[in-house]
Amino acid sequence: MQIDDLRIYVAVIKAGNFTAAAEQLMLSKQYVSRRIAALEESLGARLLNRNTRKLSVTDNGQLFARHAQRILDDVQEAELAVSGRRQVLQGSFRLSVPMSFGISHLSPYIAEFLSLHPALQFQVELADRYVDMIGEGFDMAIRIGTLPDSTLIAKKLGEFRRVICASPRYLQGADAPRKPDDLLDHACLRYGRESQTGWELFRGEQREVINVQGPMVSNNGEMLRDAAMAGLGLILLPEFIVAPALASGDLVTVLDDWHPSSLSLNALYPQHRQRSEVNRVFMAFLQQKLA
Repeated sequence: MQIDDLRIYVAVIKAGNFTAAAEQLMLSKQYVSRRIAALEESLGARLLNRNTRKLSVTDNGQLFARHAQRILDDVQEAELAVSGRRQVLQGSFRLSVPMSFGISHLSPYIAEFLSLHPALQFQVELADRYVDMIGEGFDMAIRIGTLPDSTLIAKKLGEFRRVICASPRYLQGADAPRKPDDLLDHACLRYGRESQTGWELFRGEQREVINVQGPMVSNNGEMLRDAAMAGLGLILLPEFIVAPALASGDLVTVLDDWHPSSLSLNALYPQHRQRSEVNRVFMAFLQQKLA
């Protein structure tokens, strides 16, 4: 397998057919077709389905395309490092970001970073799920909260304070909780894994874990915030999600003597990307903006 074959394959994927890829690469269509066939033979797997009308990519072909692009990006970084042009960031970069935080905080920063490095191509997925970074070809993931054990490298970017709050309408029909055990008598709207772990609260050296119950569980903080504003119950969420509603009076905090633990904001990336110049520069940029 040769680097040029990877370049030809990625070009075919992006162009959608052999003819357009051959024109872009200034090669003959026959040569491009032969190199793809040789690549499939060396891998022992079909990458492309061919017929008279169109070209489609197999599942193996999509997986191989992501890894091929990553290899080409690494080769390009090595060439730039040797030539002394490391400040010019190029190539593709696949990023996974939590939905609410990505929309409310990261969106303008990503736009600013791309304006500083116009040769980069960013693919950003907004999702609260844990992605398979290596299998799905992600270069970096931004995650909030406790991280599962893994071989990924984690770098802390900051912390978020969390609060418990409810709408004035809800509190009119129920006494505001004064101690953690009072939460057992309230409707509590829970975020994802909290439905199994409960709400953990601290006051000095005291620690309480309350297995709250309520009418709603969601993996999206904005949906829970809106449900709380509609009077459906109490929520425990990062302050950045509820801050506008607290400022407007649509939500008010409760149990102010007790506080949930803060949530860490982390950047995760595979070990093979730790020498990536794009990762390094983007990480430094985020640390400066989020400080």
